[in-house]
Amino acid sequence: MIEQIILPIILAIVGIAVGLFFGKKTAKTEDAKALELAEKEAAQRLKLANQEVQTLLGQAQMEAKAEKVKAEAEIKESKILAKEAALKIKTEAEKAKSQAEKEANKISKELNKRENDLRSEQNKIKNLENTLNQKNNNLKTKEKEVEKLKEKFQSKNKELEGQKSALETDRKEVNDIKSRLKTKENAIDEKLAMELEKIAGISAEEAKEKLKEAMVKKAETEAMALTKDIIDEAKMQANKEAKKIVIQTIQRVAAEHTIENAVSVFNLDSDELKGQIIGREGRNIRALEAATGVEIIVDDTPEAVIISGYDPYRREICRLSMQRLVADGRIHPARIEEVVAKTRKQLEQQIVEIGERTVIDLNIHGLHPQLVRLVGKMRFRSSYGQNLLQHSRETANLCAIMATELKVSPKMAKRAGLLHDIGKVSDEDPDLSHAILGMKLAEKYNEKPEICNAIGAHHDEIEMKYMISPLVQACDAISGSRPGARREILEQYLKRIKDLEELATSKEGVDKAYAIQAGRELRVIVSSDNVTDDNSETLSFEIANEIQNTMQYPGQIKVTVIREKRAVNFAK
Repeated sequence: MIEQIILPIILAIVGIAVGLFFGKKTAKTEDAKALELAEKEAAQRLKLANQEVQTLLGQAQMEAKAEKVKAEAEIKESKILAKEAALKIKTEAEKAKSQAEKEANKISKELNKRENDLRSEQNKIKNLENTLNQKNNNLKTKEKEVEKLKEKFQSKNKELEGQKSALETDRKEVNDIKSRLKTKENAIDEKLAMELEKIAGISAEEAKEKLKEAMVKKAETEAMALTKDIIDEAKMQANKEAKKIVIQTIQRVAAEHTIENAVSVFNLDSDELKGQIIGREGRNIRALEAATGVEIIVDDTPEAVIISGYDPYRREICRLSMQRLVADGRIHPARIEEVVAKTRKQLEQQIVEIGERTVIDLNIHGLHPQLVRLVGKMRFRSSYGQNLLQHSRETANLCAIMATELKVSPKMAKRAGLLHDIGKVSDEDPDLSHAILGMKLAEKYNEKPEICNAIGAHHDEIEMKYMISPLVQACDAISGSRPGARREILEQYLKRIKDLEELATSKEGVDKAYAIQAGRELRVIVSSDNVTDDNSETLSFEIANEIQNTMQYPGQIKVTVIREKRAVNFAK
């Protein structure tokens, strides 16, 4: 720093000296004008040197100030760091001190607790010692009493021995007297019998036989009367007990009185979405109806679309598919078919989850996975308007309560009650009744004979062999007959719709058939490979003819046969 200041000063002095030297030299050789020019040049150089010196001095001062400020800042920072370190050390020390105090307090409390425990244990030991000493004294007292009693018993025993010998002598005398009396009685009886035979004109054996017959007839009459009274009383008691158990069971089971409807409502965020669901010229709604087999009604109902169909399974597929399509925003026929296929798979998983949740709720274990799936499938099936899963759960709970009252296995009764209508959701052997089909399914999946018999016999189609069979039948009737549980007209309508679809699918070349508009229209989708356009018209006529000849229905039914040809290739 000092060298930077001194060096310009030296250079300035040297410049002045050189200027003077050259000035003098010029003064000697040149005239006064040249000297004046030299002096001006020297003065100018001196001025420049001074300016440079001043500039350098200013820079040096500024740098010195900056260095001073920097040094002061470093000193302050080091002081702050030192204070922070000291504070941190102090805080850690305080924490360590408080932790140590806590540990000390904890150890002190534990020591006090242990001392108290030891004192209580010592007191208990002292009490036990006192109790033992007291019991020991009592035992000694009792031993003395036992010794006294033993002595009394021995003296009594000697007295009894003397009395026994005297009794033996008396008994011998009594026996001798009895034998003599018996001999006399026998002799008298023989004399009386002979005299009676002479008077009555019959032998003693014949008299015995007649007396025996009369007594037997009288005993039989009395026994029959007694048996009838017992049976009547048992029936009265059985009826009372049965009514009591049924009433108690019904009171203990609370169930909903709702009835399954044939429509579902899909709520929309705004009415603008209705146009997207309908599509250009109605192609989206037609594709959705064809893929799901339900009727979609878009009317003036604000922010809602009505899904109509007799099958709750199809309605749920349509509802979930619409939910996905509306959320995604892409609604066109190809996307609709893709979403419906994915929804079917998703609903199958949901069915299994419903079945698993049901058996867990009812505490039923070891059920075959296929039976669990069928239990979940009951959620999307109704019987006379009553939801089948709700009905089966209610029947299972009723069976468990009744079985407990009658001292029968409640677990087995509950299992049979849950599975009694399993045949209604089976995909195989539709010609069999649901009770027999359910029994065959239970046998197939290794259920116990008691369960299988209860399922097959709950509509009296086979003989009841076990105690739980009439239980299941009674609980099924209770669940179905309570007010508000079922609706007969709806079940008849659903059966007619199902028969319509089955009639169409029985024809060759038919892939799918859907009854819509409350059974007033039947849409039949045929395979384009097996049915031509001309055959479509013939098929439509045949189905309409068969419906007209074999079924009863109000109004008329429109039969629509749909044949669609698709050519699909992939560019790779």
